Amino acid sequence: MNNKLIFVLKFIRKMFGRRRKSFTFGTISAEDDSTIEIHDFRKEARNHLLLEIFRFVRDIFLIIPIFILIGVFVVQPVIVEGTSMLPVLHDGERLLVNKLIYYKIQRYSWGHIERGDIVVFWYPKDPEKSFVKRVIGLPGETIEIRNGVVYINGRRLHEKYLEPTYNHSTLNFPLRKIDEHHYFVMGDNRDNSSDSRYWGLVPEKYIYGKAFFRFWPSNIGFIEKGEYELNLEKGDNLAKEEEEL
Repeated sequence: MNNKLIFVLKFIRKMFGRRRKSFTFGTISAEDDSTIEIHDFRKEARNHLLLEIFRFVRDIFLIIPIFILIGVFVVQPVIVEGTSMLPVLHDGERLLVNKLIYYKIQRYSWGHIERGDIVVFWYPKDPEKSFVKRVIGLPGETIEIRNGVVYINGRRLHEKYLEPTYNHSTLNFPLRKIDEHHYFVMGDNRDNSSDSRYWGLVPEKYIYGKAFFRFWPSNIGFIEKGEYELNLEKGDNLAKEEEEL
C-alpha cells in the first residue's frame, strides 16, 4: 500500500511539479548546445566594481609617495603674506617654488639662483618664519644704495620690474661686500618691505625655493624672471646719474 502511494506521489510531482524555465532566442535554446554559458550580469557587475575599487586604492597608495617625494625634493606650494612684492605678487596668492636650487645644477637656470629671481627663504632673524623677496646682490659683489637707487660693483642697476608708485623711498645704504654663499634681497615694494637693507644678508642655505608659478586666486601662470640692466661702466659720471633721478 505504501509503495503504491509513493508511486502515485512521484507521478503527480512529475506531471504537475515546477519545471526550470529555459530561455530561447528564436529557434535557439541553451539546451541545444552544452557549451553555451549563461552569465549572471549582476554578479559580474559587482565583481567588476570591486576590482575597480581595488585598482583605485592601489593607485592612490602608489601616487601618494610620489607626491611626497616631489614636495620634498622638487616643488613646494607656498602662500604670499603681505604686500612687500607689489605689484608682481599680491597678498594671499599661492605659488609653486622650485627646490632644485639646492642641487646647484649650473647648466640650467632652474638649478641655481640668479639676480632678478624671486626666492622663498627662512628669515635669518627667526628661521621659523619664511619670506618672499627678489635677489638683488650676488655673493662676492659690492652693493650700495644712494637715494633709493641700487649700485652693484659701482654700476647702477636699472630694475625694470619696479613700479614707481611703490618706490618713493630715497633711503641710503652704505657700500658693503656681500659674503660668499650669501645674497642681498629686497622687496619690489621698496616703500613697504622688510629686507636686507634692515636685517642683513640671507645665507644660501636658508633659501629653499625659487618661485616660478602662481595658481590661485588670480593671474594664473608662470612668473617671469625680473628684467634689469647693469650695463654702465664703473667710474661713470655719478653726477649725471643723479640728474636722471
